[in-house]
Amino acid sequence: MITSAQLRAARALLGLDQKGLAALSTLSVPTIQRMEGSEGVIRGNVDSLMKLVAALETAGVELIGENAASEAGGRGVRLRAPARRVPSVNAEG
Repeated sequence: MITSAQLRAARALLGLDQKGLAALSTLSVPTIQRMEGSEGVIRGNVDSLMKLVAALETAGVELIGENAASEAGGRGVRLRAPARRVPSVNAEG
């Protein structure tokens, strides 16, 4: 499983725009946009999801599930629940 947040983060780590990821995964740009715009776990055509995950892994991204350990080592980031509420970047005050 891959979440939309993981997809956006993976694309950023690779320095790809949506068009570049679409080409890498042989998916259309609207498909990438739809996946990134979804809430939580990406749902869709199994073949499309397999192409996406394979492209990311071939490019060097390791998708780590919640509470799973990274097997390959290397640098990376992991999102966890914040200890306290983080103020919004656009907060006025």
